[in-house]
Amino acid sequence: MPLLIKRRSKKSGLPPGTLIHIGEKKAEKVRISIIDYDETHFQEKEAKTVEECFPFKDKPTVTWINIDGLHDVEIIEKIGKHFGLHPLLLEDILNTEQRPKMEDFESYIFIVLKMLYYEEEAHEIEAEQVSLILGSNFVLSFQEREGDVFKFIRERIRNGKGRIRKAGADYLAYALVDAIVDHYFIILEKLGEKIESIEEELVTNPLPETLQTIHHLKKELIFLRKSVWPVREVINVLERGGSALIHESTGIYLRDVYDHTIQVIDSIETFRDMVAGMLDIYLSSVSNKMNEVMKVLTIIATIFIPLTFIAGIYGMNFEYMPELGWRWGYPVVWLFIGAVVITMVFYFRRKKWI
Repeated sequence: MPLLIKRRSKKSGLPPGTLIHIGEKKAEKVRISIIDYDETHFQEKEAKTVEECFPFKDKPTVTWINIDGLHDVEIIEKIGKHFGLHPLLLEDILNTEQRPKMEDFESYIFIVLKMLYYEEEAHEIEAEQVSLILGSNFVLSFQEREGDVFKFIRERIRNGKGRIRKAGADYLAYALVDAIVDHYFIILEKLGEKIESIEEELVTNPLPETLQTIHHLKKELIFLRKSVWPVREVINVLERGGSALIHESTGIYLRDVYDHTIQVIDSIETFRDMVAGMLDIYLSSVSNKMNEVMKVLTIIATIFIPLTFIAGIYGMNFEYMPELGWRWGYPVVWLFIGAVVITMVFYFRRKKWI
């Protein structure tokens, strides 16, 4: 929390629309890639300067310009000026702590989503903010670093598979949103496996480390819910907003993404209920384990009560005790002690206490 406050404090006292990168620098240099296509034409290249993107604004073909790295404010500002983007929109792009949202500026649509990854080594979820701008014939995507979930979309464009090369920029924007939402299911699968593992551990051998794992998982689900829940509203508005930039044929596909988002949210809520119940299971398992220990100790103490009584009698220093002068007194006492122990153990087993 202090780090988040420190990041936001950079803009304290500055006028609205001031462009400052708020977030971690996740890329050494800004990388700009351009894909331009229609049904019969395809061009892909990596731009060395931001000015190479400018001619694609007014081309009749569909252009996808992807920017990896947000720390170079000058590049973002130049793109914003050439494509006529509002300064407040550019400010939101540079602030990587944005909540997923959608804003319609009539001539273009601004979308913010969270792209999630599951780090296998750290066993935790990492998030990256993705900002999309849908124009009449172009899509701009801004990412914090290289690497994304759009690999299969690029392959479909290159190979001309599906209807993506035949459709417009709105279908490309849908495909990008759909790829991000579909990747949420991979995160859910990882969390589901983790929950199953913890449940088995809770029943068999709960450890103090198990409780820490439950709390960590609870935080991950809270973060996941915060990242995914607003997406439902974003897609719903895209589908029903009536923007001229989104054709009716694309709206059908957006409804499918909306259904996927609902499934993800339902799964998150189910996982949250399961994790909430894990704490009760942990406490019950620890309590049962303690009860087993206490039962064993109680049985041992109960067995030794009559033995202590016998030992106490013959430990008294009276002069006239008949058994002290008897030759077989010592072994008889041991036999009697053994008989008492065997009788009590047999009785406990018959009562199913052990």
